[in-house]
Amino acid sequence: MDANFVLFIGRHALQTALLVSAPMLITCLLVGVVITIIQAVTAIRDMTLSVVPKLIAMAIVGLIFGHWTLQVMIRFCLEVFGYMQAIGH
Repeated sequence: MDANFVLFIGRHALQTALLVSAPMLITCLLVGVVITIIQAVTAIRDMTLSVVPKLIAMAIVGLIFGHWTLQVMIRFCLEVFGYMQAIGH
């Protein structure tokens, strides 16, 4: 195991983390912008108005993308365990 392999595993882990978190982060960003625009137009300054829609959107996105997210994480773990097995032999 050399430095290039460690860098490869680290880069692959970061890419997987970004890929898994992207649907949630993008949804939170879009819902936040829409709610902020609505609050600016209507002059409503209630904190629950920004939190509750984000939580609902996160739950919906979690239900929609949960299976795909789990598959990506399982694939990554199997690859890492495969590399560990190859190093051990």
